[in-house]
Amino acid sequence: MHFVLSHCRTYCSHVAISANCQIARYGRLGQIDNAREVFDRLREKNIVSWNSIVACYFQNNQPTEARNLFDQMPERSTVSWNGLISGYVKNRMVNEARYVFDRMPDRNVVSWTAMIRGYVEEGLVSEAESLFWQMPERNVVSWTVMLGGLIQENQIDKARGLFDIMPVKDVVAWTSMVGGYCQNGRLSEARRLFDEMPDKNVISWTTMISGYVQNDCVDVARKLFEVMPKKNEVSWTAMLMGYTQCGRMQEAMELFNAMPYKSVVSCNAMILGLGQMGEVSKARMIFDQTSEKNDGSWSAMIKIYERKGFELEALRLFSLMQTEGVRPNFPSLISVLSVCSSLASLDHGRQIHAQLVKALFDTDVYVGSVLITMYVKCGDLIKAKSVFDRSPTKDTVMWNSIITGYAQHGLGEEALEIFHKLCSVGIAADDVTFIGVLSACSYAGKIDEGLEIFESMKSKYLVEPKTEHYACMVDLLGRAGRLEEAMNLINKMPMEADAIIWGSLMGACRTHLNLEMAEVAAKKLVNLEPNNSGSYILLSNIYASKGRWAAVADVRKTMRSHNVKKSPGCSWIVIENEMHMFSGGESRPHPEHSLIMGMLEYLGGLLREAGYNPDGSFVLHDVDEEEKVHSLGYHSEKLAVAYGLLKVPEKMAIRIMKNLRVCGDCHSAFKLISQVMSREIILRDANRFHHFKDGLCSCGDYW
Repeated sequence: MHFVLSHCRTYCSHVAISANCQIARYGRLGQIDNAREVFDRLREKNIVSWNSIVACYFQNNQPTEARNLFDQMPERSTVSWNGLISGYVKNRMVNEARYVFDRMPDRNVVSWTAMIRGYVEEGLVSEAESLFWQMPERNVVSWTVMLGGLIQENQIDKARGLFDIMPVKDVVAWTSMVGGYCQNGRLSEARRLFDEMPDKNVISWTTMISGYVQNDCVDVARKLFEVMPKKNEVSWTAMLMGYTQCGRMQEAMELFNAMPYKSVVSCNAMILGLGQMGEVSKARMIFDQTSEKNDGSWSAMIKIYERKGFELEALRLFSLMQTEGVRPNFPSLISVLSVCSSLASLDHGRQIHAQLVKALFDTDVYVGSVLITMYVKCGDLIKAKSVFDRSPTKDTVMWNSIITGYAQHGLGEEALEIFHKLCSVGIAADDVTFIGVLSACSYAGKIDEGLEIFESMKSKYLVEPKTEHYACMVDLLGRAGRLEEAMNLINKMPMEADAIIWGSLMGACRTHLNLEMAEVAAKKLVNLEPNNSGSYILLSNIYASKGRWAAVADVRKTMRSHNVKKSPGCSWIVIENEMHMFSGGESRPHPEHSLIMGMLEYLGGLLREAGYNPDGSFVLHDVDEEEKVHSLGYHSEKLAVAYGLLKVPEKMAIRIMKNLRVCGDCHSAFKLISQVMSREIILRDANRFHHFKDGLCSCGDYW
């Protein structure tokens, strides 16, 4: 009988141990329901079982249920109470942890250390320190936790004082102190302490190497790296990142190739490093060779594509990322949103917005600003304003985004209204705010308002006018034909006028056909930016409009002798998430070229009937009128609008983007197209937006 009872107890004990292990395992996997089922099935629950299930709920961010179970425990040990404190600490409920700590029947060194750790993790180091000195006894863990708290708060000298009086210093304490010195840039003290260490492990060596790397001492880091007795994955990656962060990619590549195991972190560092140096194809090669990609790998490659102007590749990679079941992270969503802004891909942008809402990122003030910018650049100002209005918090950047949006769409009155609201709610306007406001005045022809705001920037708003603000004012005066005033303002500027300012004046000279002043501006521009084709093209335009073809030829000859190439004009339109690019004359015809030509021919007839007369002054060649009309008919934006008329449903706006400023002839043609075809056309050129509807443009022909 005694044997049977003994055997039964042993069996029950084994069952309980097995169940406790299962509960802990399910807790780690996040399978809380399975853990609870195992717990509930236990006939005899011992104190370890209760501790396990309480810990399981804390581990899965359910502190209320954990506390309920703790309160139901038939008996509790100090371990149980310590588990409750640690659980609250892990869930960042330090006040609840302290409440339990103050009321627990018995405390041991683990209880005190858990509470001190909680304060340290919440940045409440003074509270941690106060509790630390009240401890009846301390072990090496207590000392090390307190040391880490002081280092975390950059109280390095105080930390060193504590380190010096520690009765026992383990390798963790030594390494923490070395790391503290490194993060404060005190490398000589860090190295002295490192050299004094009685025992060093691979973490100690890596900490010292990382310290050198973070303080731009890469060569010293490499020397230490070479004499390391044993290197691990983190050591190799730390050294590699030293090279990638300072742009020494050849040495980074050599080290990367020598790595015995290439971790995903090292691969991501190489992708970013190569990409930032413009080696996009090599970055993609590393990306493709990375066997175990994480979301950081995808977002790094997408970011490189976005930053280096490979927008379509960024969209393709983002699509592939989703196809392969990788959930987009915050950086990748923001990068793709920027791509949507650049390409004016509204449908893609809406999809990303939906994903941001689903991931609960949309309430973030930074995300709100990026979303506003995206909708503005895609021509959907109503949605941009909706995002702005719904945002619970608005910072200066968000206000600037919506002001700039109204400015780019030529809605000066609305931009000024938002500006006055910003001032009334007590948010300080900054230099970017005034660039937006002055641009709005310029695009809308609000000369007096612009002059008044510019004059009051320093006195009323305490913002010192910069070059960009003077550029806005030159543009404002120039558009209004007040070229002499614009030139006087340039001459009185407290700083040297840059290419943007001279470019603004040059553009105004083109509009108002002031050849003498244009030649002055052109000379300045050529000196400032000898390889920029813009100044040559503008001067050539003015000569052409005056019929001075010999002068046009001289400008072109100068461009050829200086190897200055003109940026080819191109326009694009997004249809069903696919971008269709057009260039003037269609040197590489679109697959549906014949349909587009048919639509252009049809439009030509309608426009002639409506009184359209092509403006040959926008053709920069000395050819007869018939050839000029033919050349104007094949401008890239006209090809794009013809394709839009074929493909975009009737009730939807046709959205077109152009990389250069729209020419005057196309502007006139688009007004008539919107009337004869009863379609809304939204054109974004290099400068601003034009909304064409019922034969009118939102710019009021003031552009």
